Amino acid sequence: MPRPADIAVALFTVAACAVAATFVDAAIGVSDATPRLAERAALVERLGLTDLSLFTEARYTRHLSQADAHAPFQDHPFAIEHFPSGSLVTPPRHQGGH
Repeated sequence: MPRPADIAVALFTVAACAVAATFVDAAIGVSDATPRLAERAALVERLGLTDLSLFTEARYTRHLSQADAHAPFQDHPFAIEHFPSGSLVTPPRHQGGH
């Protein structure tokens, strides 16, 4: 019968290996994506695109660099965000208050 401490050590070891595997996978992904990123950067420069459009819902989530801080609450100051992407985007650092 294994001791509880042995089970805890085994679980911790498995968890640590899983975390290490995520770092290895990320490193492989970065090296695979580097040529594609260079191609996309050249395409953006050639087409003269201004910024990345991340979401398709509301104007303040489509172009984050051009959004004003009060656009999500234009109906009422205490209005609830009704677009899912609005809850995924954080305010810019200069508006965070820190």
